[in-house]
Amino acid sequence: MKVKRIVANVQAKNIGDAKRFYEDILGLENLMDLGWIATYGSNTTSIVQMSFMKEGGSGTAVPDISIEVDNVDEAYKRMTEGRFKIEYTITDEPWGVRRFFVRDPFGKLVNILSHT
Repeated sequence: MKVKRIVANVQAKNIGDAKRFYEDILGLENLMDLGWIATYGSNTTSIVQMSFMKEGGSGTAVPDISIEVDNVDEAYKRMTEGRFKIEYTITDEPWGVRRFFVRDPFGKLVNILSHT
């Protein structure tokens, strides 16, 4: 048996709030919207991973979701322009990633990163 997909499920009172953060800023596609569930993603093949953490690294809180992007500086610019709450400013980490933490519309701590 092989795992084919891992899906993060986030409870939301208004699922429409996901569009601005996940589609408009991060560029994910709306793959499904049934009214009670909206799924954002990409039709490209991705690596399946799950991380189990004592801390978020560099003394940060453990993020709820980590999203790797091809241009973390552009993502940071869009999030600040979108007035989303940055919890950990953009930083080059000693383990080879450039990242920042931001709160999504549902209060989830999102680690947005690129490998350096």
